[in-house]
Amino acid sequence: MSATPTHSPTATSRSQELMALEDRYGAHNYHPLPVVLNRGEGVHLWDVEGRRYYDFLSAYSAVNQGHCHPRIIGAMVAQAQKLTLTSRAFFNDQLGAAEKQLCELFGYDKALLMNSGAEAVETALKLARKWGYQEKGIAPNQAQILVAEHNFHGRTTGIISFSTDGDSTGGFGPYMPGYRVVPYDDLDSLAEALQDPHVCAFLVEPIQGEAGVMVPSEGYLAKAFALCQEHKVLFIADEIQTGLGRTGELLATSYEDVHADILVLGKALSGGVLPVSAVLARDEVMLTIQPGQHGSTFGGNPLACAVLRAALDVLHDENLIQNARVLGEVFRTRMRGVMEKRPEVIELVRGKGLLNAVVIKPADDGRTAWDVCVTLMERGLLAKPTHGDIIRFAPPLVITEEQMHEACDIIEQVILDF
Repeated sequence: MSATPTHSPTATSRSQELMALEDRYGAHNYHPLPVVLNRGEGVHLWDVEGRRYYDFLSAYSAVNQGHCHPRIIGAMVAQAQKLTLTSRAFFNDQLGAAEKQLCELFGYDKALLMNSGAEAVETALKLARKWGYQEKGIAPNQAQILVAEHNFHGRTTGIISFSTDGDSTGGFGPYMPGYRVVPYDDLDSLAEALQDPHVCAFLVEPIQGEAGVMVPSEGYLAKAFALCQEHKVLFIADEIQTGLGRTGELLATSYEDVHADILVLGKALSGGVLPVSAVLARDEVMLTIQPGQHGSTFGGNPLACAVLRAALDVLHDENLIQNARVLGEVFRTRMRGVMEKRPEVIELVRGKGLLNAVVIKPADDGRTAWDVCVTLMERGLLAKPTHGDIIRFAPPLVITEEQMHEACDIIEQVILDF
C-alpha cells in the first residue's frame, strides 16, 4: 500500500504566524507539535496549508467517533437552534433522556452529568467521601481514598494532591490531605492499605493512559474489586480515556467483568464536540448528595445531552467497539513486526484495542520519541510522546483496515529510517 506523500518539514509563514500568535497571547502550559490544524473529518485532519494527516491521538481519545461525525454534528445543530442552556434551576426536555440512556447502557441507578473529565473525577471523590461518612460510618474528616502510583485523573488542585508526577505537582502546594498512593498493579500493597478502616474508596484507571498505556496484569482489576468489596470500600473506575469502545470493549473493566461502584466517563461521551462528562453509581452512593451540595451551571445542559445521546448511538450503530478490538490487533501485529526489524529503536509494544503505546529507545545521537513524532508529522501522521520515550497511538475508532495499514506503513518507514 502506498503511504501518504511526504509533508514539508518547514511550516509556512501562515502556520508560523498562527503559532506565534498562540505563543504571544496564550499560556505556555502545552508543548504542541508544530502543526496548525483547521479541519477534521473521520480519521483525518488538515492543516492551514491544506495538508492531510492521519490523526493517531484522537484528542486524547475524545474523538472515538471520528472528527465532525455528521450524526453528532446534526444533533448538536438541531438542539442549538432550539435550546442550549437553562441551568439546573429548571428541568429541560433532554437531561432525563440522556440520564436514562446512560444508566441503562452501563447498568446503574443514577447518572450525574458534568462538563470536563476533571470535574467528573472531583464529583466521584466527593460522592465517595460523603458515602464513607454517611453509609460506612467513618468519623468526620477522617476519610481516606486510595489511588494508584503514576495516576492521571486531571489537574485541579484537589486531583494533583495525589499525583506522583512532578510536572503536575511542583509549585502548586499545599496539597489536600486524605489520599494514599499505592503501587499500580500490586494487589499485596492494595490489600495492606485496605486494612485501614478509614478508607472509603479506591480510584484507578483500568489502563493508565497518560502514564504510557500501562496495562495491568490479567486479573488485577477483578481481584482489586473483590478486595474492595471485602473491606466495604468503593471501587471507582476512571474510564474517561479507556471507556466508550477505546480498548475494544464498551469499558476496559468489561474485560474482567468488573462493575465499578462509581464509573467516571468523559472525552468521547460527546464525540469530541463539546465538554461532557458523567458519573454513574447506584442509589446508595448517588443519593448521599442532596440539593445544594454539588452542581454545575453547564452540567446536564440540553445541548450536551443531545450530543451525548447521538455519540452513544454512533458507537453502537457503527459497531465501533468491535472495530477497535479487531484493528487494535492489526496495529500491534504490525508494530511488533517493525520491532523485530529494528529492536535497537523499538523496545516494547503494548495496549488494548486502539489504545496502544510504542516505547522508543533513545538514539546514540540524542534523538528521542519526540523526534519520531516530528518525522511522523512530516510524513502525514500525528501522534504525541508521553513521559519522554513513549508514543501513544490512538486513532479514531472509525478507522478502516485499509487506512490502518496505510498508517502503519508510514510508522514503519519512519522507524526503519530512524
